[in-house]
Amino acid sequence: MKTLIIIDVQNDFMPTGSLPVPLGNEIIPVINNMVNKFDLVLATQDWHPLNHVSFASNHKGKSNFDVIKLHGKPQTLWPNHCVQGTKGAEFHPYLNTKNFEAIFRKGTNNSIDSYSAFFDNGHLKSTGLTGYLKEKGITELYFCGLAADICVYFSILDAFNEGFNCTFIEDASKALDNNKFETTKKDMITMGIKIISSKDL
Repeated sequence: MKTLIIIDVQNDFMPTGSLPVPLGNEIIPVINNMVNKFDLVLATQDWHPLNHVSFASNHKGKSNFDVIKLHGKPQTLWPNHCVQGTKGAEFHPYLNTKNFEAIFRKGTNNSIDSYSAFFDNGHLKSTGLTGYLKEKGITELYFCGLAADICVYFSILDAFNEGFNCTFIEDASKALDNNKFETTKKDMITMGIKIISSKDL
């Protein structure tokens, strides 16, 4: 079963959002044009409580993009984004969601961040996505969305470590930091993760 996982195509990650991914809106027509090529389409949403530990506003004296230690690991402090029930947390209105069979929400625990579609950043809590996919007998996954260098990458990494074959659809994704992502792409290729264009589907 050919399976697509669309990561966090939400208003707050658009150019006018609170945590804008450069040109993030440009992936929407690409995704809309390719969803019919998949047997199963899943999506994720960042879905944070207002008091989420990753928000700089919840740390006195700290600014957006400062890095602190959290649970023994570096944690970037972000602008408030994708707060539960807000317009910023909604999917972009032009994204075709009618083929989404399921939506997995992440970052719901206020005490730990969750970039990946599969686990929180400390691997303390699973979203249940691995079990969902394995119950359906799925072995191969295609990924796209926002941001390519953060939530998409960490989702692919966890999927790979859970035993799935992974393909990254580059033109259906945008990175927050393109320079950093060039290195990340090399790491993915070294691991055996395929990188394709939507035209190759």
